[in-house]
Amino acid sequence: MIEVEHLSKLYGATPAIQDITFSVESGEILGFLGPNGAGKTTTMRILSGYLPASGGTAKIAGFEVHEQSMEVRQRIGYLPENPPLYLDMTIEAFLDFVARIKGVSAGDRANRVNYALEKCNLTERRKTLIRKLSKGFRQRVGIAQAIVHDPPVIILDEPTVGLDPRQIIDVRNLIKGLAGDHTVILSTHILPEVSMTCDRVAIINRGQVVATNRTEELTTQMFAGSAYELELDGEIEQARTVLSQVKGVTDLEQLSSVSHSDGIHSYWRVRSDAPDAGRELTIALVRNGLHLYEMRRVQASLEDVFLQLTTEEKTEIAERIEADSSPESLNSDAVSIEEGMP
Repeated sequence: MIEVEHLSKLYGATPAIQDITFSVESGEILGFLGPNGAGKTTTMRILSGYLPASGGTAKIAGFEVHEQSMEVRQRIGYLPENPPLYLDMTIEAFLDFVARIKGVSAGDRANRVNYALEKCNLTERRKTLIRKLSKGFRQRVGIAQAIVHDPPVIILDEPTVGLDPRQIIDVRNLIKGLAGDHTVILSTHILPEVSMTCDRVAIINRGQVVATNRTEELTTQMFAGSAYELELDGEIEQARTVLSQVKGVTDLEQLSSVSHSDGIHSYWRVRSDAPDAGRELTIALVRNGLHLYEMRRVQASLEDVFLQLTTEEKTEIAERIEADSSPESLNSDAVSIEEGMP
């Protein structure tokens, strides 16, 4: 449903995204995950037709985003990070207005508005002015305007940013409810957003997609073997030496150490590709007189993958790209144009 090949965007000589390639199958939810400034919003804006690409191609439902822009816009619903809402309209009037702009026929318009209201749990507030809504409800209205014309593809850019935990859960459930009927691409820097909502993840860092797969397959690919967390009593350097020399150990990390009445307890994470790693670790520790208080097997998480593939700090270049691509004066006007609003 969405096909992106070798997509690039330059601001002057500075690349915002470089050679991005990924695809999203019909009815799937793809999490587009990356740190702030990685190029997520730039990619979403290109897919929505808001920004032209500098190179490469992007197709939605078989139509090329740049060359067949109007065909693409008829088939997408777009929620930017700041929803394009008219605050002095009621929810119902606003959705009817968007449906008109999106070309929904007069005979279907009321049904489509009711569908969007029900899907986003807004029916009881349909007559409420948007300016009186909380941020969580405004976000729901933003999603409602994205689905009111029943598009096959929905593009959501940071849909839960700034929401409280209860609102986040509501929006996550809403997004999961869109799968199957719609193809969804969800841009976020929040790890639980992807693991709890998405079928697959594409990780972007410094303008490049560095991995694409299902979460469990990514962790298997990047962290082969078994991982254990241990609590030991004994000299830290002795523990480090013993653990590092155990057959099959591929990675060793000291997590912390705490002084107790009976000595110093150290905490370790050990990764091994040995078929019976737990047994080998236990034997080595006992033979060398180190007391093992606890050992538990742990599974690699999406957070482990994310930290392995990205950096936490946003560079000055990334900050400049973010600023150049989203000036305040351009954001509200351009988003309204993307949605077909005056």
